[in-house]
Parts: sequence; C-alpha cells; structure tokens
Amino acid sequence: MEYPAYALGHSDRELERLSAQERLIGPVTRQFFREAGIGPGMRVLDVGSGAGDVAFLAADLVGETGEVIGTDTAAAAVGAATKRAEAKGLPNVSFREGNPAEMAFDRPFDAVVGRYVLVFQADMAAMVHQLAQQLRPGGAMVFHEPDLTSVRSRPPAPTYDCCCQWIAKTFRLVGTEADMTHRLHQAFVGAGLPAPSMRMHTFIGGGAECMDWLQAIADMAASLVPTMERLGVVTAAEIEIATLAERMRREVNSIGGVIIGRSEIGAWAHI
Repeated sequence: MEYPAYALGHSDRELERLSAQERLIGPVTRQFFREAGIGPGMRVLDVGSGAGDVAFLAADLVGETGEVIGTDTAAAAVGAATKRAEAKGLPNVSFREGNPAEMAFDRPFDAVVGRYVLVFQADMAAMVHQLAQQLRPGGAMVFHEPDLTSVRSRPPAPTYDCCCQWIAKTFRLVGTEADMTHRLHQAFVGAGLPAPSMRMHTFIGGGAECMDWLQAIADMAASLVPTMERLGVVTAAEIEIATLAERMRREVNSIGGVIIGRSEIGAWAHI
C-alpha cells in the first residue's frame, strides 16, 4: 500500500514545533481523552508519538498506577521522546520504534490513543481495525484529528489566508486530505467499531488572542517550506518565513480581524 508522504518530517525544528503546538491544542486533547474515559490505572498505547506530548498527557491522566507506551516509526522521534520522559522522571512511560498496528505487546491495552495520526494514513479504517486488536474487550479507541475546511478570516487577512491555503494545498499534493470531520467517523465505522462519539473544537479570536495561533501557523509553514518549493506551491522568497508571523499579526491587527483556525476533531468508541 502506498502511503501519503509525511510532509512535515522529523527534524529537530519540527519536533520543537510539535512541543510548542502542545500549549495550544493539549487542553483540547485532554478534554477528548477525559470524555472518552481515560483515567487512573489504565494501560494506554499512544500511536505516532512524535516528541511524546500526547503520551505525557495520557500519563498525567492515568497516574503512577497506569502505564503509557508510545510508538513512532521515526527513530529520531522515539529518541527525543525517550530523553524527555527520562528528564521528566516518568518511569511508567516508554517509547518504541515501529508501527503499533503490526507490533506485538505482552498484554492488551485499556485504550489506544493518537493525535494527528490517522490523517496521514492511506487506509484509516484498516489502521483502526488493526489497532483494535491491541485492545482488551471494552477498551477505548480515541483519536484527535484536524480539519482544515473551517480556516478563514473576517474581514479577509490576505497573508493569513494565503499561508493557510499554501499549507492545505501542500498536504493535498502529497496525498493528505485534512478534512477529518466526516472521514474520522467513516474510519471507525469502516473498521467495524461502533459509531464514535465525536466533538469539535475550533479556535476563533482576534487581537492579542490570536497571536499564538498565528505563530503556530507560521511555524507549520516553516516546516513545510522544502516540500512547498519542491511541489511548486510557493517559493521560500515568496513566503519570507523570517517575517511571516509578524506580517500576519500586523495585518490582522490593522483591520481588526478575526481569525478562524482549523477544527480539532475528537472521536472515540469502546470495542
């Protein structure tokens, strides 16, 4: 099976971006996990751990009596996450390299979780179906995924709008369709799981309230610059990444604009 290219990569800069992003979307992920029933004493499998932030969030919810095993196919991500777990003094959190849908574990999990993982899979339903084999009866499948279809500004802020369009186009060209509002539901049902409970959270703000979001968008564009150039979406000179965040800030403030960000979609079901 041919998988979509992972356009963001696993550079040190990208892993740092993921950790910075956690400050914005971590509370949303926590809300989804809590509603899904993740709590003290549970054994959790984290899919596509990246720098480890979702695993650390899950570890906070399951407490010292629980356990979290994070997985990632990138050795650099596993190495970085392992170092962070050691620095945090979390003996009940560990990371392994590989595809968890194909890995063997000593016993089943109470929950399988992931953030921004299924969106990069060629066959999401197949992935969910395989991951369900790692769950005990009654265990929870929980995913937090993005949807870019809501992104816009009012009144229009051209630099922000163009940046978001470049990002969305780049994802589409590498085979990643980031319209997960309905696709996430289809993935669960297609995997043979019950129809999932779902929630949506969208960032909306203006003035000082949107500054962190604009920086996050600029940081994502920075990670995508090589892929954008290779695919002919936009050149580095046109992006002017060094000043992008500040230009977006000035523009939004000058028009008294309101920014609508991507939607954060949560879905969970118990097998």
